[in-house]
Amino acid sequence: MNDAELRQQLEQVHADSFGWAMTCCDRDRDNAEEVLQTVYLAVLDGRARYDARSSFRTWLFGVIRRTAASEQRRTWLRQLLLVRDGDRLIPDAPPSPDAEAERESSRVGLQLALARLATRQRQVLHLVFYQDLTLSEAAVVMGVTVGSARTHYARGKARVAALLGHAEPR
Repeated sequence: MNDAELRQQLEQVHADSFGWAMTCCDRDRDNAEEVLQTVYLAVLDGRARYDARSSFRTWLFGVIRRTAASEQRRTWLRQLLLVRDGDRLIPDAPPSPDAEAERESSRVGLQLALARLATRQRQVLHLVFYQDLTLSEAAVVMGVTVGSARTHYARGKARVAALLGHAEPR
């Protein structure tokens, strides 16, 4: 695939890629933008190569997931080294009661339920429902077996239903 075709493919899946990056980065927009920028750069300069063993979109989502995980590990290690060396991390100031109440009131139904799911459950539901991937494609993106993806999918759906009051939790 030449550079122009690669750019065209990236443009076609950009919105979905950003949605997936947001999910992989726990809804942290700045981190998601950084991860996506890193992925695009790796794709365009040839460090990440598409070999056509899956769809371009599935392959790209896998690259995004691995890059986000790598960034999370790097951030965690950086923080660990700062603490180990005796430096104190300055915690964020707690949000004001008004800001906290406003934030809580803005969360509704499904978003609240999804936020309470385990990471893998949230990821597979995002890929299947928001990105229209099959469970097989989602498994490839997540780097798990199809059976594992099916289990996370079923448990995630059951948990969301229970949290929304549509079913009894198991």
